[in-house]
Amino acid sequence: MLAVLRRRDFAMLWFAGLISMIGDGMLAVALPIAVYHLTGSALATGGVLIANKLSALALGSFAGVFVDRWDRQRTMVTANVIRALLLLPLLAVNSADRIWIVYVIAAALSAVGQFFRPAENALLPLLVDRDQLVPANSLNALGANLSGLVGPALGGVTAAWIGLGGVAAVDSVSYVIALVMIAAIALPAQRERATTQGSPREKARSLGRDWLEGLRSVSGNPTLRVVFTAFALASLGEGVWQTAFWGYVDQALEGGAPEAGWLLSAQAVGGLIGATLIGARARNRHPLALLGWGSMGLGLIDLALFNYPAFVGGIGLGLGLMAVVGLPATAFGTGYTTLLQTESADENRGRVFGALLAVSALFMIAGAVFAGFAMERFSAVTVLTFDGLGYVFAGLYALRALMSGGARQPVTPTVERLVTP
Repeated sequence: MLAVLRRRDFAMLWFAGLISMIGDGMLAVALPIAVYHLTGSALATGGVLIANKLSALALGSFAGVFVDRWDRQRTMVTANVIRALLLLPLLAVNSADRIWIVYVIAAALSAVGQFFRPAENALLPLLVDRDQLVPANSLNALGANLSGLVGPALGGVTAAWIGLGGVAAVDSVSYVIALVMIAAIALPAQRERATTQGSPREKARSLGRDWLEGLRSVSGNPTLRVVFTAFALASLGEGVWQTAFWGYVDQALEGGAPEAGWLLSAQAVGGLIGATLIGARARNRHPLALLGWGSMGLGLIDLALFNYPAFVGGIGLGLGLMAVVGLPATAFGTGYTTLLQTESADENRGRVFGALLAVSALFMIAGAVFAGFAMERFSAVTVLTFDGLGYVFAGLYALRALMSGGARQPVTPTVERLVTP
């Protein structure tokens, strides 16, 4: 797996992502802590997540159209410049009457991210060979878990030391470092992307046609249909998880913030192990099998995690289960990312990833709303059962499609290169 890092340009992209994700991990802890500290309201704190996901829902699918029209490297650099500047107003958040700034910035950061993430995922296949996609995506999962281990811990310490403004400044610097590294990537020569000429109305119509073409490329591809359906089911469960997890820690484990932090850190440690194993041993596995078995494993381990406190006391077994879940989580992420990269043509890849972000946001919001109302009547463990079942059903659906031939074998991605990197 580490051999992929010998590809200079991929290594630049990977380290840039790692640095900026560590900064984002710091902010992900500091933002809700600051909102709760200034308002004392759980509802106000939840508004940060809602603002983030509404932007993803509104822009995700359309942003991909622009990504496919623009230079992807330049899009990523520009996005990081904007995000570095957007963080600066958080320096002024020092009282409850300025919390609205947090919501605006959370929504704006998410909006810009809808352009960055599809561009990043669409760019990656240009930097490695096809048989290196699984190791490359496993390395990305490794980076995400490293940032999940380091970022939140640094964020908590930094927020306690110099406050939300200090964390925002550090995250802003991380974007600047990342954009310099991305700008240094030497891409292979590519054909010019088609641009629309004419009046604003003609350009709008052209954008609409491109958006519909992206949706048709998903609906007309049996493998992509499977990925999107499985991802929707999993996202529904993830929305439940992110809403009810804190209630589970309180009710089932009789713990608080420290116990929640230990569990999340254990998951990151397990993810590091999972990324290493998947990258080293799963190169020749069908990506849909990785997605299916990974989703199944996630769901079953989650169900065990939620229900074990009824039989065994303490947090020890929970830490072990959270560590183990890192392996199927990495398989799931590597599987769906590789499938989207190999099953979408280069000219459509950005809008396919953008559409997936929109679908994920929609179903995560639905899961969060369901969990919010259900928690009023049922225990956190009962509500979280739907998280586990969502992942199990997603895995069963993907594996059934694989075994029945409902999804074709992965194909070589359509990438218009003039030279080999």
